[in-house]
Amino acid sequence: VRLVESGGGLVQAGGSLRLSCAASGRTFSRYAMGWFRQAPGKEREFVAAISWSGGRTYYADSVKGRFTISRDNAKNTVYLQMNSLKPEDTADYYCAAGSPYIMTDRRLYDYWGQGTQVTVSS
Repeated sequence: VRLVESGGGLVQAGGSLRLSCAASGRTFSRYAMGWFRQAPGKEREFVAAISWSGGRTYYADSVKGRFTISRDNAKNTVYLQMNSLKPEDTADYYCAAGSPYIMTDRRLYDYWGQGTQVTVSS
């Protein structure tokens, strides 16, 4: 599975961005998908995940109520809608795939995109 993120950019605090992750391969719908982020000098951390069907989602406490993960299996794409952005959301954002099950541990994911940068100014 090849993953390509897009949609990052510079936004003011309180603003919104929608990230997209386009996947190649016909097996996309078999995978749960995750979004992670990594700020400079910090470890990559879990943000959100969605089941293979889209019926279940899971979020880190830091983004719950502000971010929404979704997917369109017909388009082989997973999205991360980010609202009410804060300066602490500044990071490189990565999508990942690894198994049919929702996972929060980055070590369990096999496939990663190259990342897209999100910068939130105060």
